[in-house]
Amino acid sequence: MSKWQGKSQTNVTGYKIFAFFIRHFGIRAAYTLLVFVAFYYFAFSWKSSQPILSFYRQRLGFSTGRAYWYLYRNYFCFGQTLIDKFVVLSGQVKAFTFEFDGEHHLRQIAREGKGAILLSAHAGNWEVAGQLFSHIDVPLNIVMYDGEEANIKQYLEGAANRNFKVIFVKNDLSHIFKINEALLANEIVCMHADRFLPGNKTITADFLGASAAFPEGPFIMALKFRVPVAYVHAFKETATHYHLYSTPPKHFNSREHRVQDIVTDYVANLETRVRRYPEQWFNYYDFWHTSS
Repeated sequence: MSKWQGKSQTNVTGYKIFAFFIRHFGIRAAYTLLVFVAFYYFAFSWKSSQPILSFYRQRLGFSTGRAYWYLYRNYFCFGQTLIDKFVVLSGQVKAFTFEFDGEHHLRQIAREGKGAILLSAHAGNWEVAGQLFSHIDVPLNIVMYDGEEANIKQYLEGAANRNFKVIFVKNDLSHIFKINEALLANEIVCMHADRFLPGNKTITADFLGASAAFPEGPFIMALKFRVPVAYVHAFKETATHYHLYSTPPKHFNSREHRVQDIVTDYVANLETRVRRYPEQWFNYYDFWHTSS
């Protein structure tokens, strides 16, 4: 079974082509080009298509025709999120409109002044949402795997106008100390809690009707650091509109809760979001068999 290897499959040439279209012709032109790029992946990327088709057929119960239609929509929407990410990180936040369910929850976290952990997933477009937290007036750190090829990372960083800091997950576990430092400084730390690299410790939960493995680390940190925990997502609803969600802050502690309690709670929230936005599930590997 295929497993996630911690690296994206995009390349720096692709970033540069879309960046050229965005700068000289606008977002709409980049989306038009994306129609053909998405079709190429739809037609020829059999390896990444199989897990997504299985997701639509087995987990969501779609018919064959509907599953293939959503497969194309998935590739197209994923391409849009990459374009939108570049646009926003280049400082063009006003190119999009936003609806935010739960902004008052994040303001509550900011008022408490104790830092917080926000758990998200590879569904929707978190990096776009991260740009909006500047008006919450709390420093934001996003934890991500150091998986981009060096030239892609350098290109993105050179184009970025970020309102958040990035903490890269390292083999030497230095990211744990940086997360601890951020929380001690009463900052917000956001991390995805749906992917793990081979060899990492996992914990299983029922997700969309079948057992799936999730990384244990984010949930252990949510329990041990004793800071407010919220689940956050941002989903694209139209070409230029995003819908952001945040749950009320939850407080976990090792005397009253287990790691499994947090995983179950997180997965229930994620399942609700994925069912509403099935075209924005962006895990292109055999998600439900990685615990085998």
